[in-house]
Amino acid sequence: MKLKLVLQLVKNMGLRYISYRVYNIFEQKSGRLKKKHPMHVSFKNFISLEEWRKTNFSFLNLRNGTKSPTKELEEKAKRILTGEISFFSSEWKNLGLEYDWITNPSTGFVYDISKHWSEIPDLAKEAGDIKFVWEKSRFNYLLTILRYDFHFGNNNAEFIFSEIESWIDANPVNQGPNWRCSQEISLRIFNWCFALDYYKNDPALTEVRWNKIQNTVYWSVHHVYHHINFSRIAVRNNHAITETLFLTLSELLFPFISETKKWARKGRSYFEEEIDYQIYDDGTFLQFSMNYHRVVIQLLSLGITISKKYEKSFSDNVYQKAYKSLNFLYQCLQEENGSLPNYGANDGAWFFPLSDTDYRDYRPQLNSLHKIITGDYLYNKESLIEDFLNFNLKSKKMKSITKVYGVQSFKIGGYYVCRNLDNFTFIRCGNHKDRPSQADNMHVDIWVKGKNILRDSGSYKYNTEEKYIEYFNGSKGHNSVIVDGNSQMLKGSRFIWFYWTQCVNAEWRETEEVYVFEGTIKAFQQLNSSARHFRKVEISKKENFWRVYDKITGLDSLEKKQFWHYDEAKIEWSSNALRELKEESFDSSFYGVKVEGEAKTFVFKNEIETEISYKD
Repeated sequence: MKLKLVLQLVKNMGLRYISYRVYNIFEQKSGRLKKKHPMHVSFKNFISLEEWRKTNFSFLNLRNGTKSPTKELEEKAKRILTGEISFFSSEWKNLGLEYDWITNPSTGFVYDISKHWSEIPDLAKEAGDIKFVWEKSRFNYLLTILRYDFHFGNNNAEFIFSEIESWIDANPVNQGPNWRCSQEISLRIFNWCFALDYYKNDPALTEVRWNKIQNTVYWSVHHVYHHINFSRIAVRNNHAITETLFLTLSELLFPFISETKKWARKGRSYFEEEIDYQIYDDGTFLQFSMNYHRVVIQLLSLGITISKKYEKSFSDNVYQKAYKSLNFLYQCLQEENGSLPNYGANDGAWFFPLSDTDYRDYRPQLNSLHKIITGDYLYNKESLIEDFLNFNLKSKKMKSITKVYGVQSFKIGGYYVCRNLDNFTFIRCGNHKDRPSQADNMHVDIWVKGKNILRDSGSYKYNTEEKYIEYFNGSKGHNSVIVDGNSQMLKGSRFIWFYWTQCVNAEWRETEEVYVFEGTIKAFQQLNSSARHFRKVEISKKENFWRVYDKITGLDSLEKKQFWHYDEAKIEWSSNALRELKEESFDSSFYGVKVEGEAKTFVFKNEIETEISYKD
């Protein structure tokens, strides 16, 4: 069995991945990694504060000087100024103004700052989820303070630079948990750049602080460059896009560091390569995650804006992929509230919170990129226009995107959507040439007037009890089918799945009365290599009514269950199931937070038909 799984891993991930993983282990064991990323480094001082202030450093633009102070922004800023931080865009925790930067607030575990970052595990039972330590060290909370200062006419430069200085003093280069992840390092410096631009000439930015900052910037870019293959090969997702963009922009933002010319040249090549590979030609994204796709949207907005500002634009393909990404997400967006299905892995990431909207509202981020590449806003409402991005650059003039009604197929990513009357149906039936994060093929998400009446359970945490990892990542947490208690793929360690599901066929057709989706996937291959899951979804054109037919072949002797997760009491159900069971259901709209939900579970032998109607 172990040999079969090893062969599965090689087949799925490829020799490039396996070879690099072996080499990375060798680097750690031999000490080469520590030599590439040394501790107790020499202090780098390139340019005086006075000289730097005379440079053309530019990172942001205030939205035509328009000030819109809101009570919500004021309340958030005041909480931050007294030591509170919003974790994963949802839960506020009071860390205090003297936080040490290395204590996990969810467990109380204190990381050893004397250790090299490669000796710090990102998964350890006693430490808890390391993301709770990384969250404040991203410094995206500074953007709330900067926006507060702009809109309310305040000056919190001393608070901002004292926070940055405190972090630098508490986190020696390449030591402790906050130097472990190159993406976190990249985001930290990006967010510092917002502050450096806004308060470039403020007295709170002293020579001492500037020297500490430029030293940390150097070693941050150095770290990312010398560890870039980890994200490009071992991880290859939004991490690689973030880090390669950081390298790309380094020569524009930090030209006083001579090495950035080389680092940026490589970074630009890598960035354009990652955008081309990770964003499929239909605009879908290799992580099969709506929120991580939004992360890429924000990175594209930032990257295109800054590169254009410095007159060093990207290739046309980057703009084309950005446009296609926008279109896919926009077609899945609910106009009533800006929500998208909570589909795929979701760790609460909101790299650059530049609006006061709800975290689940995607409109401001899509609005920004749409304005940058088409010249037009999708939404002109003030609250849906992000702060601190330059929308007046002469960029690629592309056609404005419009909403499509009826059915659409995004076949490369494997998404099939139908916008009809007041409802929206989202179906996943796809191939996996890239690593899946959840066993969620054939999931169906249904919305009526902006309400998610049949939902995805979300992600909860990446490092938690096994039963929750099995639930949220497995098929049980989705509106799909399990067989004899098994998910449609076999779970490995961490983010690894074996026996990836693959689409055999999928298509839309329609009659005068209904839209009809039919699709088949290879699934449950760990139980039988000939197993298949066929799903048919009929959507009424006249009312909020759906008929779902499932058939599992190749597993006749095993019990099957059809799962539906919902929180709306207005749903009426009818099924030819053998019996109905009461199963647990959770809803995790935000990372680290879960609430109990409702679930319908229908037991069947080989095939089942379920009718779902919603009375508004």
